[in-house]
Amino acid sequence: MKTNRYPKGWNDKRVRRVLAHYEKQTDDEAAKEDAAAFKRRTTVQVPLELVPAIRELIRVYQTQRKAKV
Repeated sequence: MKTNRYPKGWNDKRVRRVLAHYEKQTDDEAAKEDAAAFKRRTTVQVPLELVPAIRELIRVYQTQRKAKV
């Protein structure tokens, strides 16, 4: 039997809570949540072969930012 593995900080209770949140959400509430998320972030189209390098840049940036705090 395979054991479920969760990312660091996650467990069954948290997964069920997140699922319940999205399952109860109306289409209008989901649209508002998506719109709010896009105000805090940006999207950029890049060639797929650049994605690993971009992820590494983001990881380095976040690590350096945490070190300053």
